Amino acid sequence: MRKVQSTCNFCAIDCNLDFYVEDGKIVRTLPTKGYPVNEGFSCIKGLSLSKQQTTVKPDALPKIRQEDGSMKEVPWEEAWDHVAEKITGLQKKYGRESVAGISTGQLTLEEFAIFGHVMRNYLQTNVDGNTRLCMASAAVAHKGTLGYDAPGYTLQDLELSDTLIFIGANPVVAHPIVWGRVRNNQVPGHKIVVIDPRRSETAMNADHHYQIRPRSDLVLLYTVANILIEKDWIDWDFIAKHTNHFEEFARFVSAFPLSRGAAESGIDEERIMELAKIIHDGKAVSFWWTMGVNQGYEAVTTARAVMNLALMTGNIGRPGTGGNSITGQCNAMGSRLFSNTTCLFGGGDFADAEESGRIAGIIGIDPEQMAKKPTIPYNRIIEGINAGEIKGLWILCTNPRHSWTNNETFAEAAKKLDLFVVQDIYDTIESAEEATVYFPVVPGIKKAGTYINLERRLSAMRPVLPRGENEISDYECILGVAKALGMGKAIERWETPEQCFNMLREISRGRPCDFSGVKWDDLTDSHGRQWPYPEGREAEFSEEQRRLYSDGIFYTPDGRANFLFEEPLENPYVPSEEFPLVFNTGRGTVGQWHTQSRTKEVRFVEDVSPKKAYLFMNRKMAEENDVHEMDRIRVFSVNGQNADFFVKVTDNVPYDQLYAPIHYIECNKLTPSNYDKYSREPNYKGAVCRFEKI
Repeated sequence: MRKVQSTCNFCAIDCNLDFYVEDGKIVRTLPTKGYPVNEGFSCIKGLSLSKQQTTVKPDALPKIRQEDGSMKEVPWEEAWDHVAEKITGLQKKYGRESVAGISTGQLTLEEFAIFGHVMRNYLQTNVDGNTRLCMASAAVAHKGTLGYDAPGYTLQDLELSDTLIFIGANPVVAHPIVWGRVRNNQVPGHKIVVIDPRRSETAMNADHHYQIRPRSDLVLLYTVANILIEKDWIDWDFIAKHTNHFEEFARFVSAFPLSRGAAESGIDEERIMELAKIIHDGKAVSFWWTMGVNQGYEAVTTARAVMNLALMTGNIGRPGTGGNSITGQCNAMGSRLFSNTTCLFGGGDFADAEESGRIAGIIGIDPEQMAKKPTIPYNRIIEGINAGEIKGLWILCTNPRHSWTNNETFAEAAKKLDLFVVQDIYDTIESAEEATVYFPVVPGIKKAGTYINLERRLSAMRPVLPRGENEISDYECILGVAKALGMGKAIERWETPEQCFNMLREISRGRPCDFSGVKWDDLTDSHGRQWPYPEGREAEFSEEQRRLYSDGIFYTPDGRANFLFEEPLENPYVPSEEFPLVFNTGRGTVGQWHTQSRTKEVRFVEDVSPKKAYLFMNRKMAEENDVHEMDRIRVFSVNGQNADFFVKVTDNVPYDQLYAPIHYIECNKLTPSNYDKYSREPNYKGAVCRFEKI
């Protein structure tokens, strides 16, 4: 029996697991002891990865849709040639940007990079990722406030903070290892605070729950900032030495008195004062946010407001502190840095000719072949298809027919495509129904690559099982299309994931994310490495748990963090007589993940999760409408769509709201086509609705 250490590729924790293999089969899976992220623990999702050895179709060949509508298996070379010919033909007929790609936050660094290289550099077209659906708002906020997309914390800070404030975050369900670290906190008298419209599982375990009115976070945060300033509960020394624009910020938040905060947030004045005092009394205060903030119509501004609180109180760079975003997907951090979509590889600016030329030299192309501008965002890709401007789409490891906001718009788009390539480990996902080409690829237990987790830690995915005949990875599939396109010398340095990783190491050199000192083989059977980890300075960065900004220096041109703020926007969807209820969305259970493409394999999850879409309704609302447990209702959304759900009656959802888990296709049938103006992240939590009992 042999043991292979590899990385779980579900959520952004990137737990490491030990797979015990005998006779070509996984016989046991255990969390890796001593690994600094999960320290011998894992949730059910990671432990279930071994299920993919029996549920993913082995020895699969690609399929091409025939004129009669059937799908025919063909050799890989024929499929690559077919896709290359179709892409070339569409670009010749309709222009370079008539084809597009959508990737994910679950591929490896190397797969992001090669896909970005083929699509953005060589084909000079657009690629966005489903990272846009979860972390785009945080990334934009980080860049403005910190100067770079660089959350500064380490997971150890969850154990060192005396005051943990979760805003729109539910780690008990969404990030159970994060919650495990919270439970390990031994700081005497530490407090857990949750700001959430729903009495979530995390709120149930908190010391204080502030049940905020949906989409009033920004006003509450500005009100708390104003109180802290009025009470002189701020760190003047840190502000003076390490920040910009505080005086303007102080004048701005003076327009948010306690009375306004209470009126708009729905939280009593006394409780808002209590929250401000909790922050003041804390010696090591940490603020944690995730999708409840990111998936809103003014998400970037709200995320900046969270970081403003950390800056003004000096709660950044020290153990147990920070304005900290909790990332969603396993390699969303890698996607943000190395997908070549909204920034050059490594976080550079497309307008920076010197940096573009440097990268071109590393990857082996002429500088003129480099992408010239950021990609158009996800929503514009879908809108472009429906407008007849984009004729070809290639999606990888994502299921937008299910996960895209107002997802009937994607269903409409898929039918209009001349070329629709779906690359996935399952041909049963909803998005594959309209595919003209299907590329079957192996799951993570059969491939090699690198991931970056939510605390900037690089970890290794290494093949656990041997491949069968015809089985290839995402990387090899993209490489096959690249060669069929005739890329020639432009793809010569990209033959293997290890070669690609070495180019990315070199690209990172001198950047804030510098990991030039991380070697491919050194990551195997290791504890991972947080960036930065520059070559030649390894001893200086040898600690396994490292935070940024301890020196008060940020990645902005002057080294100071920026207070950024603006007047709250008018909510585009407020309850009305026609649509009186807020339609809120989020996780269902620990075992469920996104569109359930993978977690449906896990018998435990299947046994405890309803097979049909359901939502939660307030008990009083249910009684008034004669709705009982597991009755069916039809929900009508402001976006013009309706869907049926079973009802779970609860006291944990406010009277004027419904809460639906995201794991069912019905959920995003009802979410709106509305986006943050900076990040273009969908306003998933923003719909209003009404219902009828069936």
